[in-house]
This record gives sequence, structure tokens and C-alpha cells, in this order.
Amino acid sequence: MRAYLVRLISTPLWTAILTSGGNLLSRRAVMGSALALAAVPAYATKPRNNLRILKGIQYGTAERFRAPRAVPFDAKRLEKFIGFGPACPQPGGRYLPASEDCLYLNLWAPKAETSKPRPVMVYFHGGAYSTGSVSDPLNDGAALAQRGDVVVLTVNHRLNAFGYLYLPEQFPDSGNTGQLDLILALQWVQANISAFGGDRDNVTVFGQSGGGAKIATLMAMPAAKGLFHKAITMSGQQVTASGPLNAARRTQALLSRLEGADPATVSQAELVAALSAQDPILGGGVYMGPVLDMRNLHRHPFWPDAAPQSLHLPMMMGNTVLETRAFYAPNAKQLAGLDFSNLAQRIAPEMRIDAHPDWVVQEFRSKYPEAPPLELFHRIVTTARSWRGQVIQAEARAHAGAPAFVYQLDFEQAKHTDDIGLSFGTVPYATAAQRIMSLRVMDAFVRFARTGNPGWQPYSLDKRETMIFDNESRVVDNPRAWERELFARIPYIQPGT
Repeated sequence: MRAYLVRLISTPLWTAILTSGGNLLSRRAVMGSALALAAVPAYATKPRNNLRILKGIQYGTAERFRAPRAVPFDAKRLEKFIGFGPACPQPGGRYLPASEDCLYLNLWAPKAETSKPRPVMVYFHGGAYSTGSVSDPLNDGAALAQRGDVVVLTVNHRLNAFGYLYLPEQFPDSGNTGQLDLILALQWVQANISAFGGDRDNVTVFGQSGGGAKIATLMAMPAAKGLFHKAITMSGQQVTASGPLNAARRTQALLSRLEGADPATVSQAELVAALSAQDPILGGGVYMGPVLDMRNLHRHPFWPDAAPQSLHLPMMMGNTVLETRAFYAPNAKQLAGLDFSNLAQRIAPEMRIDAHPDWVVQEFRSKYPEAPPLELFHRIVTTARSWRGQVIQAEARAHAGAPAFVYQLDFEQAKHTDDIGLSFGTVPYATAAQRIMSLRVMDAFVRFARTGNPGWQPYSLDKRETMIFDNESRVVDNPRAWERELFARIPYIQPGT
């Protein structure tokens, strides 16, 4: 896959598009580009020698459960930064090598001279605070840096128990050390990005799923104030953080799995294995996430309102129209044998809110009379479980009169994670339509990073303006209004908190 991506964005036509700086949002341009891109031979290659690419820059180090410490950056030895640093140890072992020594970032910067510093875009990966790594090929920053003439960085940090296990008596910063890692990475950006042509006064953080939630949390953390100037969250919300009592219950569940062993000294493998402990609140594996510890996080990010310290920052937030298509395999127990007779039973535990499932199914069937059970399952669970937090955040910003721009990705019935490849220009085996959609999304993200406005009106409570990204992209007022209103009558508590 990686070889294909290099070939794709290195084709002469693709390179010309990436570096043109033109606007491809018009219908004529989209159609013309689609036809041209469809004709590009996949084997045409050209070195990406117009970018400075550094991978595996260590920005910090840390002892287990303690706040990180900065590592001096040796700008004279750039030749050593040629490979990704390790990912944080995590269940599944997908990203190797893995190590607690995982505080590394990666950088893509145009080499061309510029009359003024370039906007900086810093990406935090998803994985619900527990898994993930920016070494994933979807997070390659080359296409975005070239297309937008921006400096792109991606960041790894401590996850799961290494970053969020709450042990306040012995380790006062535990519970939020993963967040402190991100703050340290942003401090590295402030100290060093000018050397790569980046504007330290124009830093945009963006992240998908858990990455977006990390950003929402940073917007309420005093230590993060002033380190970034714009924020984009992609299918990632953090309305409330984990309360200290619930966090302590989760710690006890994990410690029980360790059978008396000291979490500060057990092996990485033992600590990862202990994450399979039953979560005392949600069930399933034990949840790890930021904690309202009154030391590093003094309030919930978006409850009872949007954190005042970040109201002056432009914010963009988006979701995909059918998020949950990514959460359930076709043969998952929730979907196997699904029909109208058991639809209510199947959605009940998946909505994550206490709503009468038969009533919910009846309402959705009345609005979508032709929809089969599988489509209704995803529409219902997406709205109740995934979209709800974003609506709350957008409304909180609107109530405060703060800039907030909202998008919804409808393209190809988009599911959770589909906007990652589109925003980076790394959609694997992309069709012509997907390439054009990727350019459209990248242009909006870059325009927001450059100006604080992606090209449409901010979200208001009167109109609820939302950009719908699709084959025919357009701004829609109050999309899915009745779905929002249906669930708005039921209290929402963010899962895990």
C-alpha cells in the first residue's frame, strides 16, 4: 500500500495539482480533473524532492506514570531522522516496534523559499486514547504539505494505561500524562518550527476520533493555552472527562487483574494484558481517558459550556454520516440475522443512551419507510452514539458566540475514519471521485489553517449551517434536524466518563 501511495502522489499530473494552489471546487474543474486523473498511469513516478521529511524526532522522555521531560533537538543531525519512532504498547500489537519510549513526532515541510512563514498543521491520531499510531500510511503528511504549502507534523504519545491510568497518590500527574505528552509536543513546535519555515503563531491542531477528543480536552487544559491557534476535530468529541471516582474504580479493576503486582514495575506486556479487565461502568475492556484531576484538568471540556480559555480560537468540527459502519463487521453479533423483529433489541445497548428502543425504531421507520433494517441500525446508532457529542459541542460554541464551523461527510455513505485519508490525500487505491473529494477536503482544511475560515458560514443556533461534503458539496441548514430533536429530549452522558 505504501508503495502505491508514493506512486500515486508522485505522478506528474497529481504533483501538478498538489502544487498548483488552485481551487478545484467548481463543477467544471472537478469533472475535468476527474477525467484527467483517471487517465494517469499508476507506474509514473517522480521523486518527492521538494519536501523536507523528518521522521522519528524525539520530543520528550518520561518515566512511567510521570509527566514528560523535553529532549533537546539537535538540528545539526537531521540525517538521523529517517524512520518512525515506536508506537505506545497497546492491545493487538498492530504497530511495531512498540515501546514506552514513544514520544516522537514526524515533519513534512516544503523546501521552497517563502516570503512569510507557513501555517503549521499538527495531527493527533485516533484510537480512543488506547490504540493507534501516526506511522499508519493514512497519516503520511506529504500530499497535504505539498497541496497546501503548509508544514505538517504528526505525533505519537503514551496511550491506555501508560498515558491515562489514575494513580494520584503515588503519581500526581497520572491520569493525564498522555495529554501532557501532547502539550510537550506542541511546546517543541513553538520552540523549533521556525527553523522549518513554519509559523509558530499559526498552529492548527487536527485529529480524528480519539485524536479529536484529545484536542477538545486540550482546549480545557491551562498548560495548553497559547500553544495552538485553531482546532479541527474529526468524528472526535470530549464533552466530559472521566470523573476521579470512576477513574479510581477503573484503576482498581486493572490492579485486580495484576493480582497485587506493582503497575509501576510490571512489564509492558503485563500492563497491556491487564487492559482486558472488565470495565466497572461500561463493560468490555477497561476504559482509559483523561481525568478531571483538578491538577492538570480543572473542568470538563464542553460541560456545562465550552471551556472559556479557548473561545477565541476558531474551531472546525465534522462527522461522517454513517459513523458506525466502521464499528461492526458484517458478521458481528449485532448484525447477524438482523431484521425488523429484533432491530429494537439490537440497538438498545448500542445507542449508549437510555431511550425506549421500540419507540426509536418506530420513529425512524416513519421517516425512512424504504430503509432496510441494516441501514436503520446504522442511522440510529450513529445519531445516538456518535453524532450527539458533536452537536453538543457545536451548540456550546454557538451559545458562547465563538467561531465554530461544522461539516458532515456524506460521500459514499462515509463511515468512521473515512475523512482521514481524504484530509491527508492518502486514500488507498483511490478512484477519480475519491481523489477529487480528497482535494476538496484538503482545500477546506488548509484554508481553515491559513485563515480561520474553511469557506462557509459558522454554525449558528438559528440555521445550524453545515457543509455537506459529497459529489455535489453544499451548505445545508439544520441537516438531520428531526434526528437531533428526537434524541435531544434524552440526557447524554459521554461513554467512559
